[in-house]
Amino acid sequence: MIDHAHDLESVRGATERLLTAAAKMDNADVTESSRLPGWSRGHVLAHLSRNADALVNVLEGRPMYPSAEARDADIERDAPRPLDVQLSDLRASAARFDGATAAPADWSRTVELRNGVTDSASRVPFRRWAEVELHHVDLGIGYELEDLPEEFTRREIDFLTERFRGHSGVPALLVEEDDGRRIPTGGAGDPALVVSGRRPDLLGWLAGRRDGSALTVHGGALPALPPL
Repeated sequence: MIDHAHDLESVRGATERLLTAAAKMDNADVTESSRLPGWSRGHVLAHLSRNADALVNVLEGRPMYPSAEARDADIERDAPRPLDVQLSDLRASAARFDGATAAPADWSRTVELRNGVTDSASRVPFRRWAEVELHHVDLGIGYELEDLPEEFTRREIDFLTERFRGHSGVPALLVEEDDGRRIPTGGAGDPALVVSGRRPDLLGWLAGRRDGSALTVHGGALPALPPL
């Protein structure tokens, strides 16, 4: 069972780690490239702020974003801002998200995210946790996949393998963690492939953050995964 209150506390901790680390940058650092193609660190910070507001919209029954174009335009608008403005916005948007999650609500209700995706409201805090943790890594300022909380890494692997389960563009396969746990994912049929490795490397591959070269594949070649 999902414990949204636990996940909200984890979001707060991850946000504070991010703010503390990002505060060590300067304005020039913010303009440098992040690990995401085409995005500066300023784009990543702007996206995190706007994502917090978008998830407030989700929880309050509004569209997550007015449109894909509006989402992208907001990030482009906010990306060039100096560091102090970025951090102030990130903290303020996090506070708005906290406020929205503190309101009395039915956490079992279904909410709508982007592109018609629906989920339980109780999973929204974990989705925000994932945004903060993975984009902290994307900033390229010393926080790596190996530094992620173990609980988060395990659950995000579960989340992503569930997301790819039944996907026609991914062959049926088993993801095997370094402790021997095996998780089925991909398309229908008996898995012909086993992809094994350390959890950070598996997460990096599933989340599009690593190329999978550190993984071991049995039964064929490592498949390309569709973008998230």
